[in-house]
Amino acid sequence: MRITLKACLPFSLYSTVRSHGWHQMAPFSFNTEPLVLEYVLQLESGTIAQLEISETADGVRARTEESITSEEKKELKQKVTWMLGLDRDFSSFYRLAHDEPKLARMEAKAQGRVLRSATFFEDVIKTILTTNTLWAATKRMNQNLVEQFGTPVKKGSSQKAFPTPTRLARTSEDVLRKETRLGYRAPYVLELAESIKKDDINLESFKNSDLPTEQLRKKLLTIKGVGDYAAANLLNILGRYDYLPIDSWALKVVSFEWYNGASIGKKEVETAFEHWGDWRGLAFWFWDWSYYKKSEKESDVEM
Repeated sequence: MRITLKACLPFSLYSTVRSHGWHQMAPFSFNTEPLVLEYVLQLESGTIAQLEISETADGVRARTEESITSEEKKELKQKVTWMLGLDRDFSSFYRLAHDEPKLARMEAKAQGRVLRSATFFEDVIKTILTTNTLWAATKRMNQNLVEQFGTPVKKGSSQKAFPTPTRLARTSEDVLRKETRLGYRAPYVLELAESIKKDDINLESFKNSDLPTEQLRKKLLTIKGVGDYAAANLLNILGRYDYLPIDSWALKVVSFEWYNGASIGKKEVETAFEHWGDWRGLAFWFWDWSYYKKSEKESDVEM
């Protein structure tokens, strides 16, 4: 089965996928030759579809070998549109970015979209896994979750979908802590899964919420394991760019960019991007940081 979806142009599958590290974590995989994004999707019916998404002249084509119903096809279209932000229009941001050398490339490269998971539950869990740890550990914890609790495409297959809240709610904190090796995050993951199963929270409603960003942020902060940094990241994923994900990395790159490497705090980071208004989070996300250029030059010299 194949479906073709149009995007609000300009669009680049490569730029969207490479917007952050989600493409490195199961059930995503990404190949550049040919350019194909793969994802294992569990539909609401329980059907598991292994998707291959490639770019077309005006959008994407998604292919799966699984037989799906017309209702499942409708859901699949909605999920792919959400994951790739196909309906997002960045024209007003591009007009601002044209006058900023650090962002002037964005329209030409069709940047601005942030790769999302099929469910906001998956995005929240993955974001929790990024906190207070190295990226390699984040990927390991995520891989363990998928391998241990995900449903395979077919019996015996190593390709599995991200575990559902219902499946995770059936496990225990002890298993998540010791076998899945989530550490202190284990009770957070379990409690969130249980809350969704009991209908205490509807994370998927966050996708199209009409709540003001500040109220949506407060709701995110009620989730155990989600602090200021994680909430800002999740708001960016939702297309709300009012807050900056400030952590030690943010302090480092902003300090190098504007303060000659001097010690700075949260206020200095916020001040650097406040003139971007409602787009500040997106400007921060895609900024062409001088810190990396310096690091690359130093690496070349050392070699």
